[in-house]
Amino acid sequence: MNSSTAETQAPSAKGVHVSDDTLSAELTDGRTISVPVAWYPRLSHGTAEQRNHWRLIGNGRGIHWPDLDEDISVENLLAGEHSGESQTSFKRWLQQRRLSADTA
Repeated sequence: MNSSTAETQAPSAKGVHVSDDTLSAELTDGRTISVPVAWYPRLSHGTAEQRNHWRLIGNGRGIHWPDLDEDISVENLLAGEHSGESQTSFKRWLQQRRLSADTA
């Protein structure tokens, strides 16, 4: 019996698109994965401009939104993982966001 011992490398992101409803990541293996923006409350509360201001991190293993202080890994997208942020943390972030908007 022949078995392969070649290491498989997890795909990374090479492009990202965020609409009002969907986060899509174009992967290096040719796939595009899409998940609901609602899975990530910070993205869903962000403006289109904030959602479109992203950068790849870790050689494409993750996506970072500096304006929303959000990081999402490709591994979690592939696993169908929703945001792991606690409600307490999210509420604190939302309150700070509102206070910042009020003083702007």
